[in-house]
Amino acid sequence: MKLRCRQFEVVFDGPRKTRLMGIVNITNDSFSGDGLLSSGENLLMKVEQLRRDGMDVVDLGGETARTNRGPISEDEEIARLCPATEQIAARFPDLPIAANTWRPRVIGAALAAGAHIVNDIGGLPDDANARLAARFGAALVIMHTQGAPKAPHTHVAYPDVMAHMLAFFEEKIALAGRAGLSREQLLLDPGIDFAKQRADNLRVLRELTALQRFGCPILLAPSRKTVIGDVLGLPPAERDPGTAALCVLGIRGGANVLRVHNVRAMAAVAGMSDAILGSQSPAAPV
Repeated sequence: MKLRCRQFEVVFDGPRKTRLMGIVNITNDSFSGDGLLSSGENLLMKVEQLRRDGMDVVDLGGETARTNRGPISEDEEIARLCPATEQIAARFPDLPIAANTWRPRVIGAALAAGAHIVNDIGGLPDDANARLAARFGAALVIMHTQGAPKAPHTHVAYPDVMAHMLAFFEEKIALAGRAGLSREQLLLDPGIDFAKQRADNLRVLRELTALQRFGCPILLAPSRKTVIGDVLGLPPAERDPGTAALCVLGIRGGANVLRVHNVRAMAAVAGMSDAILGSQSPAAPV
């Protein structure tokens, strides 16, 4: 399996099949407290460190997804995202860049600045973002969610969250295909914590293998999420052990890309998990 994103082809096989997407927040209100509201040398030093730690793709976000913060303007998000994209693309020409946003105007600007992947947290309500990705030959993350971004969805309830998710992805993959994207340009993200309650998140993690039926790479973004805090009673800064557990289970369930803050620690988690799962042999007959 592979992902095509402009000039890059990311392959998910061999001894190191799990890829790491490192989170870089160009904000001052990131929920995990690790944002930096600047581009320039500090940003490039952070990206360089994440690469040394094992990052395969950098995920740039100019606006926090927190629902207790109002949206910033499109102009401000572009002013944060595009200079950073240009600087990283110039310094690290062999590094795929994902733009973590949802508004078409921002996505168009980020792609023009050199982004390779659209990490759309909006749930693809129409084909606008898919058409932009197709125009640039970029990849697109389709994330399962409901409702508008930047709004709380704690009221959302599913009779069957997995049935809803499978129907959602079937519909959105078809929408992206009509917009000109192949399945090798799509990543499916189950959207942990997005329009889901604790029980929904835990079930999705248990049954992640169900997404393999679509033949697209799976992106899992479990890093320091609220569900970990709900289960363990820990603040974001103390959730890396819980993140590691979700990463292991995600890899076992078929995740190809892990979106994480602590790249160094999760690179070790992914490397060990890949070694164990890659060495599996068919069970001996009883």
